[in-house]
Amino acid sequence: MTGEQLKDLENNLWQAADKLRADSGLKANEYATPILGLIFLRFASIRFNRIKPDIDAAIKAQKNSRMQQSEVEIAIAKCGFYLPEEAQYDYLLNLPEEEDIAKAIKEAMEQIEKYKPELVDSLPKDEYFKLYTPEDRSLPKTLLKIFANIPEDASGDVFGKVYEYFLGEFALAEGQGGGEFFTP
Repeated sequence: MTGEQLKDLENNLWQAADKLRADSGLKANEYATPILGLIFLRFASIRFNRIKPDIDAAIKAQKNSRMQQSEVEIAIAKCGFYLPEEAQYDYLLNLPEEEDIAKAIKEAMEQIEKYKPELVDSLPKDEYFKLYTPEDRSLPKTLLKIFANIPEDASGDVFGKVYEYFLGEFALAEGQGGGEFFTP
């Protein structure tokens, strides 16, 4: 991905997210955590999907051996984490509109933490329910659609830059208080 393509991607993602923020009436500090959580989930799913053929090959190669490892063990060894189907981005994206998407995202984050204990209590979960209003429950699904635009061939560097870009934009949106994102 070229620098110009990355900049276009960042701008398009921010414009879409900013429009949704404006439509929801949430402040940037209420909106930042769910968005950054979905960026993480998209990155994790893309990384896991890239490694999945290697995981499947390892399972097949170990079949009927005494050293057989589980899919979870192989995934953690090869990719650093395991994503069961209900924690994968495409699974969430393809849920019907009438599903409780905030609940599904929360359960996905809990599944990630289950298999990666180092992340326990660090991933956003209940914040997705704040995106619901009495009149509209579509915002979590709309956010999933927005971040699905991050291409499957995006690397960790691209995600790092997108994540950093969003941190900076949220800091600007918050004004002086936004510096807390970068202050140790």
